[in-house]
Amino acid sequence: MGRNNAYWFALPAVALLGLFLLYPFLDVLRFSTWDWSGLSEPKVIGLENYRNILRDPDFYNSLRITLIFGVMTLIPFVILSILLALALDGQPYERPIKALLFLPGLVTLGGATVAWYTLFSPEYGALASVLPVPRWDQSPFWALVLIMLFTIWRHIGYGVLVVSARLKAIPKTLLEAAAVDGATASQAFRYITLPLLRPAITFLVVIGTVLTLQGYTAVFLLTRGGPFGGTEVLGYYLYKTGFEVGRLGYAAALTVIILLLTLAFALAQARLLREEK
Repeated sequence: MGRNNAYWFALPAVALLGLFLLYPFLDVLRFSTWDWSGLSEPKVIGLENYRNILRDPDFYNSLRITLIFGVMTLIPFVILSILLALALDGQPYERPIKALLFLPGLVTLGGATVAWYTLFSPEYGALASVLPVPRWDQSPFWALVLIMLFTIWRHIGYGVLVVSARLKAIPKTLLEAAAVDGATASQAFRYITLPLLRPAITFLVVIGTVLTLQGYTAVFLLTRGGPFGGTEVLGYYLYKTGFEVGRLGYAAALTVIILLLTLAFALAQARLLREEK
């Protein structure tokens, strides 16, 4: 009887999950089988949108840019999160610094991008009057670097908090015993701290990959996919296809493929990086 009551208590949460997640996803699946602009009468074409995507060079170019952006962003994000958490651990100024690092994530995304554009504009930016700012508005590489730095700046505080929480859970007696046995600080980090940080690192890698594959807003507000399409990640390509070109059925199929890619990457990374039992 107790288990049946638990099912009834869980029913509202399950119903909300189905209403706001499952039903919209099923709707997207239905739209992905249409040739539809949003204004015209939808025409059912089956899997034709998916076949066209697999032959679409623009899709593969956006996927390539997304993967490059993901590698450029994910590796520095994880390494900086670990290094900053280690540097701040146990320091008297640990909490104020963590609060400052977390602050950019609390600023509205629109306001943050306007501030960055004003600061890093090669023509009239505040930094341009002091330092030489690369012409990221004319170079796809430097535009990706700008988006990468903005993304890390926005989320580094969260990464540091995740690693720091895991650091606090490591028993100090293990490190003290290693020091008594003659282990150096680098050996203690390599053989004790780093293996025990693997769950936090796994979490950051998976979350970072999801954010990268679904990234769109920073690209839209800072570069609009430019210059020369050099920052047209999958999220922005999806937006452009659906709302600028007016191919909502095709965009729905892109949504399904991006979702499957995100799930595949996240599961593969979790499997490779998870803690050995």
